[in-house]
Amino acid sequence: MKCSVVIRSLNEADRLALTLTSLACQTVMAEAVVVNDGSSDHTARVVEEFRERLPLTAITHTAPKGRSAASNAGAAQATGDVLIFLDGDTLAHREFVERHLAAHAARPGLLGRGDTYNLRCTRFFLNPETATPRPEEAERVNAMSDRERERLKVTRLQIEEDFASIEKRATAGVYPGAGPRKLYELEIMALKEHPDCTVLWAAASGANFSVPRDLFLASGGFDERIEQNEHRECALRLCNAGGRMGFVEGAKSYHLTHRIGWRDPLTDASWERLFYSRYPILAVKLLSIFWASIADKTPVPPEAQITSLADLERRARGKDGIDYDAARRAIPGLADLTA
Repeated sequence: MKCSVVIRSLNEADRLALTLTSLACQTVMAEAVVVNDGSSDHTARVVEEFRERLPLTAITHTAPKGRSAASNAGAAQATGDVLIFLDGDTLAHREFVERHLAAHAARPGLLGRGDTYNLRCTRFFLNPETATPRPEEAERVNAMSDRERERLKVTRLQIEEDFASIEKRATAGVYPGAGPRKLYELEIMALKEHPDCTVLWAAASGANFSVPRDLFLASGGFDERIEQNEHRECALRLCNAGGRMGFVEGAKSYHLTHRIGWRDPLTDASWERLFYSRYPILAVKLLSIFWASIADKTPVPPEAQITSLADLERRARGKDGIDYDAARRAIPGLADLTA
């Protein structure tokens, strides 16, 4: 069984170099399929630099096509039996590929979610290896002491020789903060403790997500109209086609953060109309209620709050008599959804 890691990258050349370094250090080598999605920086040069270190396929878009289209382009060119989707600013633990492959060998049809962590304070840097600041962060970085800048660096040498030092500074969740961490914990708990839960597709992750290539292609890949929660929509479709979500123990990834906060699905709900138009089921309508329910100051009425994926599954049966449309209207920015 062979594996291809599909990497989407847009204007993050120096971070991509760190990601590719982590893939070059794997205990089991995989094909790296790098989709340069219309970058205007030196991404192409970075990709060429790694051709001698990795089995590498490069795809270049002259203009950005978006996460979903980039992922599909990479999957179409990949040769592996298993695809792992990864972002160009995410490091892979040394056993990342090995753990995903072993899980797929043991569980045919697996849709694999690994452990997703973030590296705090990397958002300040355009290049985490040299501590070169983003333009908007220059004043903050220049005010740091040399010792602090050195402490916050993430270097190729660390990845190659001292990955444990990177792991020590990682926190759970794709982004820093209580919200992303709590969601991560609930998703991983559901995958571990409720393997037969029918809404585990909601625990799919945008990166560190592995699928059988044939199943992915036969199901149409990612919906290219959706740029947020595209991974959950795809996971639902793959589950309907016979796939089964599962946790991949030891498959760890580390996001080099690049923004304040996270991609909060409640602040831009355009994805929701597209998702629900394709799957007009109560579970999809309840996703936003679930995410809003676990916020520190939730607007969701107590009787409608959903605090776990097991609870989401139960509520999605629609037998509790609660008006969830009314509960949704209590959440700022959400639109009414109709089939």
